[in-house]
Amino acid sequence: MVSTKINVEVIYALPKEQITFKVSVEQGATAQQVIEASGILVKYPEIEFKINKLGIYSRLIKLDTVIEDGERVEIYRPLIADPKEMRKRRAGKAKEEGRLHEKTGQKIK
Repeated sequence: MVSTKINVEVIYALPKEQITFKVSVEQGATAQQVIEASGILVKYPEIEFKINKLGIYSRLIKLDTVIEDGERVEIYRPLIADPKEMRKRRAGKAKEEGRLHEKTGQKIK
């Protein structure tokens, strides 16, 4: 049986830098196998499969997703704040400051 290697990247974005690991794995490797082969878990032990979501070009995937040649497996950090809640807070503050109409929520010119 002939082994066929594929080349993929593993990406992990931190607040001030984006880390890229290039790895060659056997065809048919899963996202988990690719991540483990990259060595990223040794360098960044805070990455946990139960907490961090995974994706390929911003499309969410599972650990058992088979990775194709040339794909980029992205490891996402958990959100610090809920985006909906942050928008509500900003809108409330704008109303308090008189930048938005109290009832309609439209900008005041």
